[in-house]
Amino acid sequence: MNSTNRFKKLLCVAGLSLTAMGAQADLLDDIKDRGEIVIATEARYEPFEMLQDGKIVGYGKDILDEILKDLPGVELKQLDLPFQGILAGLNAERYDFVATSLMMTQKRLDAYAFTNPIADASLAMLKRKGDDSINSPEDMAGKVAGVQAGSAQLTGVREYEKTVLEPKGESVKDIKEFTDYNEAYAALASRRVDFVPQAIPNLAPIVKKRPDMFELVQPAFGPTAYYGWAGRKDDDSKRLVEFFNQGLLKLQQSGKLEELQQKWFGFTMELPEGELPTPAQ
Repeated sequence: MNSTNRFKKLLCVAGLSLTAMGAQADLLDDIKDRGEIVIATEARYEPFEMLQDGKIVGYGKDILDEILKDLPGVELKQLDLPFQGILAGLNAERYDFVATSLMMTQKRLDAYAFTNPIADASLAMLKRKGDDSINSPEDMAGKVAGVQAGSAQLTGVREYEKTVLEPKGESVKDIKEFTDYNEAYAALASRRVDFVPQAIPNLAPIVKKRPDMFELVQPAFGPTAYYGWAGRKDDDSKRLVEFFNQGLLKLQQSGKLEELQQKWFGFTMELPEGELPTPAQ
């Protein structure tokens, strides 16, 4: 082989190598290259994500900040968006990842790549202080529920109505849907709804803050459920979702996750470690 042909062959091999390297680049590589990660959040979900002095704070934000310490040189751009369109925006690639409290349901798991759980999301009921007509989940029969539109909690109430109440000839009187849960809590306080179904970690701090207005009704109803975060279910996002999973596992094993739970909820939660649980339907 003469020197000219040898040089052409080397150029060809080098070109193939560069092509292969380019094909292996994914969303995580892109984030590192641009020095920015764009994450969507609904900051109206106390104490997970909420606005304080114009900034997003909460349990979820603290977790996010801890995990992103392992992406040095990458700045966080966190968007505060309405919950109803947040997953559609992920599909449309308007941002890289969704770090807001998403209840893990089978339908969502089929469509998105979820992280391992960040918190328990089992449903309980919030009622007005002193309302003796509601003392257990079955007492939602004949009552008006207030829920967030498009939420898994809405599905949970309908499923409970179908499986528990309807066989007894009972039903929820009405379900009023709101843009966010702050509106639902305000409706409960003003007697426009009778109860708000929501995850216990969301409700406990509200009762603690307003013991004169609200009471928590237990036990929980429906299946055990969990909150997680989500990325797109494609090869491009696979390593990014795994990055967050590894970060969550690190926080669990170090005890930092329990520390943050105690800070924001006043109690800790037992969560599956390093695996996705069987989802709520």
